[in-house]
Amino acid sequence: MADKKAWLSFSDREDKIELAVHSGTVGPDAVDIAGLYRDAGVFTYDPGFLSTASCSSAITYIDGDKGILRYRGYPIEQLAAESTFLEVSYLLMYGELPTREQLDDYVCKITHHTMINESLLRFFEGFHYDAHPMAMMVGVVGSLSGFYHDSIDMNDPQHRELAAHRLVAKMPTIAAAAYKHNVGERVMYPRNDLSYVGNFLQMMFGRPCEAYCVDPLAERALDLLFILHADHEQNASTSSVRLVGSSGANPFACIAAGVASLWGPAHGGANEAVLRMLEEIGDASQIDKYLDKAKDKDDPFRLMGFGHRVYKNYDPRARIIREVCLQVLEKLADSNNPLFELARRLEERALHDEYFLERGLYPNVDFYSGIIYRALGIPESMFTVMFAIARTAGWVSHWMEMWDDPKHRIGRPRQLYVGADRRDYVPLEERRD
Repeated sequence: MADKKAWLSFSDREDKIELAVHSGTVGPDAVDIAGLYRDAGVFTYDPGFLSTASCSSAITYIDGDKGILRYRGYPIEQLAAESTFLEVSYLLMYGELPTREQLDDYVCKITHHTMINESLLRFFEGFHYDAHPMAMMVGVVGSLSGFYHDSIDMNDPQHRELAAHRLVAKMPTIAAAAYKHNVGERVMYPRNDLSYVGNFLQMMFGRPCEAYCVDPLAERALDLLFILHADHEQNASTSSVRLVGSSGANPFACIAAGVASLWGPAHGGANEAVLRMLEEIGDASQIDKYLDKAKDKDDPFRLMGFGHRVYKNYDPRARIIREVCLQVLEKLADSNNPLFELARRLEERALHDEYFLERGLYPNVDFYSGIIYRALGIPESMFTVMFAIARTAGWVSHWMEMWDDPKHRIGRPRQLYVGADRRDYVPLEERRD
């Protein structure tokens, strides 16, 4: 961190407050305001935390203006082309790409933690048959703390590591069980002879009465989606995991909080909205009409899957996923090709429209991911669950990083109070309208 300074002055007083300025490896500097209230008696005001760094982290770097996404310094394009989800999970968790021996050991540990307690399986019976899968995910993930008492001592690094492994391993099992509960089918047990993603696909779509054969293209497409969704810096769900974790809560409760935050349509539900939008447009002949509607500030229609809170350039994940989307549709879902063609035409038109270019409204990862999920036979209600499986790798990595930081303390955001000033209680009989 460079030895830089900034000074804060006020119009109603003569003194200036000196503030340290920290520099990271890359990216914007950060003005240290930790002592601002102590030294100046004021808070900063930043709704939505648009300009606030809540922590220091070495996990993920994003440059939204240049369309850059890196995990531990590695460009997402390289990881998507060369790596696997479990290798990326290891990278996020431990900071370096594993050796062959390290990766084999990690894969073995994850594979042999995929089973969940039989009593936990019966927990699903308490949910209505049509309960939303994310409702089941929040409840079941949080309840893991009642089954794994040997990994909830947050002051023990080995407990933290074991809990992280269990969460990465068991999330697909819980997700598949939620799906089976929805469709009224028997839960399929994990198979240790399959890959992480292949195992998930057989738990989702396999049945006891027949053998299930994993399609290599489906396996690779889903593994790629998991890589692209594995982490994305201090977003709402990751910040939720860190904030809950800062209180010393057990890791299962922390990840359940991340699942709950992800459930919000503004965070994890965007790819569902993209499909609904494409179905509403219906045909390529209607694209210009709907683009005009999107430009009309008085029209409630919004172009879903375009633009991003962080990226003001093309989402690098969207470039990667677009190619895979075409491959998946050509092989696995010919009947859905018209939907892809509509998406492609819509993207092409929007990328040649000055209105969207001037506002940095480029396609993001959600624009194509929902189409791939549908082609793989995954229902819309499970789209956000797919996101949660992948993002668990990032959540546990940030949670472990927070605990390894000697400066970590319980989160306590402040506020700008705008309510009533002091007033005295009025007895009920004396009150008037």
